[in-house]
Amino acid sequence: MTMKRFRFLTSGESHGKCLNAIIEGVPSGIRLKADVINKDLARRQLGYGRGSRMQIEMDKVEIKSGVRFGKTTGAPICLEIKNNDYPNWQDIMSVEGYEYLTEELIKKIEEKSFTTARPGHADYAGSIKFNLDDLRDVLERSSARKTAVEVAVGSVAKQILKNFGIAGFSHVIQIGKVRLDFYPKTYTLLREMAEKSDVRCADELTSDRMCQAIDDAAQAGDTLGGKFEVIFGNLPVGLGSYTHWDMALDGRLAQAVMSIPGVKAVEIGAGVDSASIPGSKMHDEIYVKNNEIYRKSNNAGGIEGGMTNGESVVIRGTMKPIPTIRKCLSTVDLKTMQPADAHFERSDVCAVPACSVVAEARVAIILADEFLTKIGGDSFAEIKAHYES
Repeated sequence: MTMKRFRFLTSGESHGKCLNAIIEGVPSGIRLKADVINKDLARRQLGYGRGSRMQIEMDKVEIKSGVRFGKTTGAPICLEIKNNDYPNWQDIMSVEGYEYLTEELIKKIEEKSFTTARPGHADYAGSIKFNLDDLRDVLERSSARKTAVEVAVGSVAKQILKNFGIAGFSHVIQIGKVRLDFYPKTYTLLREMAEKSDVRCADELTSDRMCQAIDDAAQAGDTLGGKFEVIFGNLPVGLGSYTHWDMALDGRLAQAVMSIPGVKAVEIGAGVDSASIPGSKMHDEIYVKNNEIYRKSNNAGGIEGGMTNGESVVIRGTMKPIPTIRKCLSTVDLKTMQPADAHFERSDVCAVPACSVVAEARVAIILADEFLTKIGGDSFAEIKAHYES
């Protein structure tokens, strides 16, 4: 396995006290702002079709260690996001055991416990894996709520990369059957238009059609999935490696995006369209001008042989419809082993815009790790000197 320079662990449950992350490998001297992280957290919470939970949580990060006077010290960084909904769940999600359960407390716990596995969720497999009788224990950690703190970690990664002119963004290209056919001519315009859209789509007319599709699904008690794209530019050539399979950058990026809850497919560059493009048109020809290498196309998505090739890295993800839906799905009560209707927990109708922000964060984390591993150094000054040389 490749040694990771920028790595992190997270903890926390959907309705627990808080979400935490500990990040290791951030060099000293990097200016880190909580306000910048909070802006990314707000982007994750926005999006047409989000559920009532987003009206409860106003995610704010607290940097608890590893930063002094606004700059990183080289020590591990601890981030914390409090769950505002926790006071409503503190009896149900108590860490401490109860010596005596009152009737009122038993009723509270039973109301939030369930044994009817939801199709499309981690409920069934998770209960078998960890020998859990109450599927609440699976739901709480498998919930996409944990991606909030991952976005915070990704924001730290983006603040590191920004020091070297590396930046990226995400946008939505499909919700349900509504696809984005018109692309703005530049990445700058694409980013600006996506950020103004309720569904993070860079075309106003397509955005309106996507919102209507979400409204129709909500009216029918259903949910919608879609596709998003993440683009990062100004990356140095040679991040990643062809020497071992687990060091290939496209493989690492694909795993990072694929493991986001709900994502079922990942493409890089031309992706699945590569199957129908002849080789003479698929591969990005190489040209030189004034001793500088350039390309006229980017079907490779900025990655060749598992390494960055100087072009923008382009990744697409496909998110399935959220499996928590008002329409009753057939399942089995794992306690009685009798047919039942699936448990319903408050949920979004569509979370593709939020998923795109999470994917942007996950990609930034991998790129920061690869960048720091390749350039090397324990402080910003040292890394900058290595980079410039």
